[in-house]
Amino acid sequence: MHRPCRFSCHLALALIANLAMGISRGETPVVDAPRPTPVTRPAMKRLLEEMKSRRERIPLPDPTDAEKAAAAEDPAALLYENRLRALYLPGTELRGYLGFGGTAPKRPNAPPPKVVIEPDPAVTLDYGFKTRLFWIASRVNNCQYCLGHQESKLLAVGMSDDDLANLDSDWSAFPENERAAFTFARKLTLDPGAITDADIDQCLAHFTGKEILEMALSVGGNNAINRWKEGIGVAQAGNGGNSGWAQTGAGGIHSYLTPTSDRFDTVASAVAILSNAGGGDELVATASPLALPSAEEIAAGLAAARARASRLPLVDAPVSREILGALAPEGSMPLWMRALAHFPLAGPRMVKAFELTAASPGLSPVDQARIAWTVARRNRAWYALGLAEERLRALGADDAALADLAGDQTRLSAADRAVLVVADNLAASPVICTDADFQTALEATSPATMVRVVHEVAMQSLFDRFTEAAGLTLE
Repeated sequence: MHRPCRFSCHLALALIANLAMGISRGETPVVDAPRPTPVTRPAMKRLLEEMKSRRERIPLPDPTDAEKAAAAEDPAALLYENRLRALYLPGTELRGYLGFGGTAPKRPNAPPPKVVIEPDPAVTLDYGFKTRLFWIASRVNNCQYCLGHQESKLLAVGMSDDDLANLDSDWSAFPENERAAFTFARKLTLDPGAITDADIDQCLAHFTGKEILEMALSVGGNNAINRWKEGIGVAQAGNGGNSGWAQTGAGGIHSYLTPTSDRFDTVASAVAILSNAGGGDELVATASPLALPSAEEIAAGLAAARARASRLPLVDAPVSREILGALAPEGSMPLWMRALAHFPLAGPRMVKAFELTAASPGLSPVDQARIAWTVARRNRAWYALGLAEERLRALGADDAALADLAGDQTRLSAADRAVLVVADNLAASPVICTDADFQTALEATSPATMVRVVHEVAMQSLFDRFTEAAGLTLE
């Protein structure tokens, strides 16, 4: 069944409500396989187009009278994703993931934005450049929803289809500074714990330390939104994000199925994870690209994090406290907050996003700490893993409980284990978490719990990447 994904203000309210409910769970089978990874550009376009009929993962109740009234003013209020956040994550918003992505240039004849956010003067990197980094993160993660939107945004800022093909296969077409950033973004997306001083040094040849931190925060946010969109199962927008992709077909209906230059028609991606390629223009990932670290590797990683010096500059603690104001904790200033304090507007907004995540209902502090530990272990994000372990011990976990968490998890309930399977698979690569994985956890918990789980994984994925890029010292 094809699911229409575009809403018009002229549609009847009843039709809007029906569309907002998404695909009936009885009409689309639950799939126990990862989403296929497109090898070539034509295959990518086909899969992006097919994403418009994606199965949503979380059933929603019928809209209330209040929601219908709100939709009369703003039809987007009944969209699947917006309703999930309104119902289960009140107070949070997508900008909590993307606070360092920059501001898109205004499109001709575009309506004014509904919410205007004051730009941070310290966030200085070019929007198109950071969108290319977003595209790279989404290609590594095989987040086809985000890939489609980034393609539209890049076309809107002047890139051609051939430019996008080069972004996937031949970085020599780009300037040296961007190539260094592309390498950094891909590695930070794939394996945060593998970032070394040498990786930062390569970027320092072209960027300041603060600019590298901005890149890490932007790419971390890209990884967060990849996991949110894939985790809850968001169908591709019917208009391709309305950001500039050519309209084709009857009536000017948007399509990703645009022509590809002959020279790129069969070229394999140099960005995507294609380790199990066996021919053909798409493949299905069968395992995480990241192996879990052993107990010995964890101990060594934590010890190294305690001994290392931060790779990127930090703001002095007193100045950080002044910038963060009431958001600053009592006692010593955490190093991650001192990193964010470089950005006087975007930094406090990011700290607030983490604060809202910790305070939102639905998961206990123990649940949150277990998810943080699970995600950080998969990412080999040693600073974040050490903080998560400290939280677990403060909540009563002993050595045996931590060993069980890292092992067979026999002390946990079946529901807790199912949740951590989702968390671990989403952390490893969003596409690894299958519909079946998610359905098992959903049946053992609730829609409210699983929305919160996905959000926790997304925020932790962001935290892991910028703190590991900065090489923060585990205190």
